[in-house]
Amino acid sequence: QVQLVESGGGLVQPGGSLRLSCAASLSSFRINAMGWYRQAPGKQRVFVAIITSDGNTNYVDSVKGRFTISRDNAKNTVFLQMNSLQPEDTATYYCYTNGFNSRRNSVMVYWGKGTLVTVSS
Repeated sequence: QVQLVESGGGLVQPGGSLRLSCAASLSSFRINAMGWYRQAPGKQRVFVAIITSDGNTNYVDSVKGRFTISRDNAKNTVFLQMNSLQPEDTATYYCYTNGFNSRRNSVMVYWGKGTLVTVSS
């Protein structure tokens, strides 16, 4: 059983900052990577950022230089520091993880329920 719980969303003015957190509760699961997707109203869910177990990161071009992903492996937690937020960053942000589920003997992907970020003046 894997559960992801996001926190840190809210309303912020353009140019402001927010820090999202996602804590994973695990059982029989070895994490490979954790990351974030986002879904704006009326649009598809899209990739934002990922961090692997050895610390490699990747970002969508639109957030490079503004967002920073990090993780605490000991606490199975991933963070997304978002700076210089713009109205186009408004979306529900979803945490995800992929890794090996030993009970199912397979690679699995799990999602959180999302946290809403609204950037507006």
